[in-house]
Parts: sequence; C-alpha cells; structure tokens
Amino acid sequence: ALGLYFPRREYLENVYIDEPAGMPLLRIHALKDSHDEVAHFHLCQNLIISRARSHENNWFQIREKTGLLYLSKSLDREDFNMLSVGSWMPLSKVMLYVFLSSHPFQEKECDSATRATVFLSLINATAPACSSLTARQLCFTEMDLSFHIKENKPPGTFHRLQLPSVHHLCQNLSISYKLLAAEGVPFRYNENTTSVQVTQRLDREERERYELIAKCTVREGFREMQVEVPFLVNVLDEDDSPPFLPNGTDTADAVVEFNRKEGTVLSTLTVYDADTTPIYPLESSRKKYTGTIITDDPWISETFRVEHIFDEIHFSPNGSQVRGTRHEY
Repeated sequence: ALGLYFPRREYLENVYIDEPAGMPLLRIHALKDSHDEVAHFHLCQNLIISRARSHENNWFQIREKTGLLYLSKSLDREDFNMLSVGSWMPLSKVMLYVFLSSHPFQEKECDSATRATVFLSLINATAPACSSLTARQLCFTEMDLSFHIKENKPPGTFHRLQLPSVHHLCQNLSISYKLLAAEGVPFRYNENTTSVQVTQRLDREERERYELIAKCTVREGFREMQVEVPFLVNVLDEDDSPPFLPNGTDTADAVVEFNRKEGTVLSTLTVYDADTTPIYPLESSRKKYTGTIITDDPWISETFRVEHIFDEIHFSPNGSQVRGTRHEY
C-alpha cells in the first residue's frame, strides 16, 4: 500500500497586496489508500522564488486537518519587492510544497515522498472589486479541473468547487454550482458544501476517463451569469489484472518446411493486456513480458528464435475506451 495521495499534483492561486491575515486562498484534498487513514497536511517553511533562491515563508500556512491554505500575515508592497528580487514586473511567482502523511507531522518534517506543488502568483496590486470580475473569475481558478483517482481505493472527497477567497471577499454575491454528469457515474456533488466525492472504488479496466461539466451560476440583484467548464477524472492503474489470450487459445501450431529463409515467420501467438500500456523506453516493456523457447536441444536454440512485437490498442468495455497492449510473439 502506497498510502494517502493527492488527486492533483499542482495547485495555482493569485495573492494580492494587502489581503488580510487569515484570508483563505485554496483548499487541498487527499484521498485514502485504506479506510482507517487520516490525512495530515504540512507546509514546509521555504518559498522557492527561483531554482537558485529560496526564502523563509512568513506569509502562508495550512490547516493540518483540513488542507486549507491561508495567509498568516498580510503581504505588503515591501514584502512584494523582497520576494520579486527587485524585478520591475507587476507579478512575481513563488512555489511551495505541501506534504501529506497519515500521522501528525513533527516540526520541520519535510522529507515525505507524498507532496503537491503550489504555485502562487504574487500580484503588485490590491484585490479587484468583485463587481469587476467575470463569472469565470468568480467561479473557477486558472487551473483546469482535472483529477487523478487510483483504482480500487476507498471513496472520498477530492475537490470543492467553491473558491475560498471569492467566498470570503464577495459575500454580497450569490454563487452556486452544479455538476453535470451522465446517469450512473460514481461521483456525487453536495450542494451544501460544494464538495465532489467519488462514491465507490473505480476500475480502470472498466473505464479510464470520466468527462463531466462543472456549471456555475452567479447572481447579483436581478443580474445572472452562468459559466461551464470541463471537469475531468482520470483513473490511475494499479496493475491488478493478468494478461489474457484471445478466445482462451494458448497454443499455436507451426509447420517448418525445408529451404525456408532466415527471418521466416513460422507461427504467431497473441497476448492481450488490458491493465497496462506500452512502457517507454520500449526495452522496459520487452523485459516485462518475454518469449522463451524451452528446449534441451542446442540445434533448436540456434535455429529458432522468438520475436516480441507490441503496440497500444483500445478495448471498449461498457462502451468506453480503455487503453491496453497487444503482444505478438
């Protein structure tokens, strides 16, 4: 078991000058590998300003049990000038790491292998008025709503549609969401919390990708605006299904005639694997599945060989396309 994991590896958010301490910025989620795990989030106290430079983080914190990233100190123009390294640009980008564990973090513990990257755009201006923002800006961040969920893992909440910063600043606006999906998909939207939950264990060999739509409605007085964006879920493979032979045929007959030229194909055997796709470099796939002639006769070993050719194919269980591999020996 690999333990807790992030349903997305990168997060993006804007931070404006003079936003107040306590300002919520974004919410990070984790999914479980087993039912009894409890997620704990931890933020390392270094901001990465460039590949060659880091700075102590005095402005950002994360709530260990909820994954809510917030401003612990207001970012003023002097702070911006320091973090932008004297750049004349009105925007400075910094990066920080959020770590994940099933147990409470110890002080300065930053070596967990499970981490997500948060990219913050520091903007040298105060936050714009809510009335000046488009429906797209009020409803969704610049991130694509694209997630990765491992197959065969317990259900759980993996995203919240409501933007913490907009909800905090624009309380005079009414912003509501819907998740548009085909009947029977294993996802549930909670209107009260705006959270999206996977409701059952997924099977990549049954379906590899789900394409939904997130719809947002903004109401201000008598004015109403709507915006829709794709909401995509990719199912990550666990390599849990064995290869199989078409029609159960595991034997191929070969007729060897005299005077055949070197390289003549005498017989073929096809093996399908719906669980994995070709690995690159190609030698990695060849090492995973090998073809061997079992014989004590040295003449047979010298005269015949097995060649392995493979390519990616698509299976169509339940009408959806799932990638797999066809091996020809």
